[in-house]
Amino acid sequence: MMKPQRLLFLPGTGADPNFWRPIGDLLPAEWSKTYFGWPGLGHQPAHPEVNSLESLVGWVETRLGSEPVDLLAQSLGGLIAMTLALRHPKLIRRIVLSVTSAGVDMAQFGSAEWRDSYHRNYPDAAAWVRDVYADLSPQLARLMQPVLLIWGDEDPISPVAVGRYLQGLLPNAQLHIVKGGDHDVVYDRADEVAPLIERHLQLEPPR
Repeated sequence: MMKPQRLLFLPGTGADPNFWRPIGDLLPAEWSKTYFGWPGLGHQPAHPEVNSLESLVGWVETRLGSEPVDLLAQSLGGLIAMTLALRHPKLIRRIVLSVTSAGVDMAQFGSAEWRDSYHRNYPDAAAWVRDVYADLSPQLARLMQPVLLIWGDEDPISPVAVGRYLQGLLPNAQLHIVKGGDHDVVYDRADEVAPLIERHLQLEPPR
């Protein structure tokens, strides 16, 4: 008997483990689902081992396990997902990315500044998140996993141009644009995008 698919849900800087639940609740019940929250970000309690992007990635790495997983990631979670896929290509089976930098330089796309409003909304969030930056662009073409890119066409933080750039950069990526979608598109439009995600995760793996 085949083991159930394992799904890890990675939120953005809001860090809410419930962000992806509207999607997860619409996916097959027999699939294993783990919803992450980010220690010290959003309204999540801090953890002594997490005080930087690198330590956050390491914190997730210890929870990957030894069986292949699918990663579903939004915003900051996409940077974490791509870092994990580069480090553990045999463990990451399929990827869903929504409105994220995924490790590319956002300045070239006219991305709106988010840090000031973020810290007004989450005044107790760890200060290190303001300085998060990584340029994985030269490495992303190595990733052969099938990637589904979901973007809203009204998101100023990660414009559609970012999704199109990633589609051209990643060898096995498809882009779906949600008309009227913003930075919370996978949360607000779960009924619309969950079937796309389910089909993507059920595809036969490439040979």
